[in-house]
Amino acid sequence: MSDTATAGPGAIRPTPPIRPEYERIPEPIAGSSIERRVSLPQRLWQYAWLRKALILIFLAVMWEIVARLQGNDLLLPSFTATLQAFFEDIGNGIIPGRAANSVDILVKGYVAGVVLAFVLTSLAVSSQLGRDFLSTLTSMLNPLPPIALLPLGLLWFGLGQGSLIFVLIHSVLWPLALNMYTGFTSVPETLRMTGRNYGLRGLRYVFLILVPAALPSIIAGLKIGWAFAWRTLIAAELVFGASSGRGGVGWYIFQNRNELYTDRVFAGLMTVILLGLLVENVLFRQLERRTILKWGMTR
Repeated sequence: MSDTATAGPGAIRPTPPIRPEYERIPEPIAGSSIERRVSLPQRLWQYAWLRKALILIFLAVMWEIVARLQGNDLLLPSFTATLQAFFEDIGNGIIPGRAANSVDILVKGYVAGVVLAFVLTSLAVSSQLGRDFLSTLTSMLNPLPPIALLPLGLLWFGLGQGSLIFVLIHSVLWPLALNMYTGFTSVPETLRMTGRNYGLRGLRYVFLILVPAALPSIIAGLKIGWAFAWRTLIAAELVFGASSGRGGVGWYIFQNRNELYTDRVFAGLMTVILLGLLVENVLFRQLERRTILKWGMTR
């Protein structure tokens, strides 16, 4: 019989042998920094600003090559000639003055459009009549090009900033209102019930519950409204010209087109692009970092 069979309940069981201790080094994970060091070009490639700068440099080089092969500065000036005209008009103050006039009108129309969009959207989320009112107006007016309202603006507000601000409000109001309303309606019901349980009503309910929860949609609408307003303003200045003797970037492009200064036409287009990039990558990017990215509301 075996020892386990003959051993009684009080028998002392043999102690198992103790294995010698040893340390086992884990194998490195494939692709990790333990296995290999990341090279300097790979580290630099992680910066978004550097990748975008390389794209811009590539486009500038292609522009220069195509212009030199084409050989007609009247049709397509080279990138270097455009830069020269751009810095000349910056030095003599023409481009900064034109840009300041455009930005002044743009800010006025943009702010007015944002305020009206917030009022309409607040009414839409507060009552059924407000929802019907916003839905009807957006269905009617959102497909209407803002520049088509410029003749009416000239008749109603005359030759001044009022007509330009009128078309800017139209270009900002409807896309922003649609984005805000979509964001408000997508707020989870749990947050809505929380606000109602705390007794929030009216504007307090909108500001404390709906606006923070719908912030990604609101910021997206602000960016879309800015792009629409900037394009509308340049197009209106090209058609309408100077406002009360104060021409903007669009008027600068229009004047140089008439005088066949194509390099300055491209300098004006470069100004439009640079201002758009500045607002997009500085103002709105910082706004996103301080809000929706900071709070983990989007990736």
